[in-house]
Amino acid sequence: MIRVLVVDDEPLINAAHVAYVGRLEDFRVVATAHTAAAALREAATHEPDLVLLDLGLPDTGGLEVCGALKALLPSPDVIAITSARDLAVVREAVASGVLLYLLKPFTFAAFREKLDRYADYRRALPDGEVAVSQRDVDRAMASLRSTDERATSPKGVAPETLEQVAAALRDSTDGVSAAEAGAAVGISRVTAWRYLERMAGDGLVERTTEHGRAGRPLVRYRWVARGPSCSPGDGHGLPSGT
Repeated sequence: MIRVLVVDDEPLINAAHVAYVGRLEDFRVVATAHTAAAALREAATHEPDLVLLDLGLPDTGGLEVCGALKALLPSPDVIAITSARDLAVVREAVASGVLLYLLKPFTFAAFREKLDRYADYRRALPDGEVAVSQRDVDRAMASLRSTDERATSPKGVAPETLEQVAAALRDSTDGVSAAEAGAAVGISRVTAWRYLERMAGDGLVERTTEHGRAGRPLVRYRWVARGPSCSPGDGHGLPSGT
């Protein structure tokens, strides 16, 4: 079980993140905080494995909090959850040790995708061993990459849309048709079909054919990709915040 500290100065957003973590089998919230001072205090007390950190805290900047968290023993990993889109902030966050960066607003599918990647990252590293092989390190780092980083996107394929279609697939237990995927993402059936076929060609989804009452076949797509480099992507939907 991965122990999580949720840090956000907005009570409603903080509660939403706690609820989202509660829907994930491998994660458990051990504490919450609304300020930098409280975050550091709770981190020292509860020793979380992962901190979901808002970068716009009222008392101290999230990047400074990141540095202070890294000084703790044991040191928790950090996923930044923020509306800050400035490239300089993103670069500084990465330099401060942030593993993943999730932009507000987002849906549960996007949230789960990031935490699933983090769980894969932890599973890829041997537990309780001092020495790891190059293969261990490569596998762990690959788990942090998203679908569009697996291969270059061909002309006409937008990585963001590809991620959204993948998220719609991941959310469905029985698979989706092109029309259903298009409706979920807000694109046409033909456009959704093109992205679905792209992922089918990459081995991320499987096709099944159903015959309707009129005898017209209906192709459904089901997400089958597992492992560190096959994660779906982002959507939008949570209340925005700093």
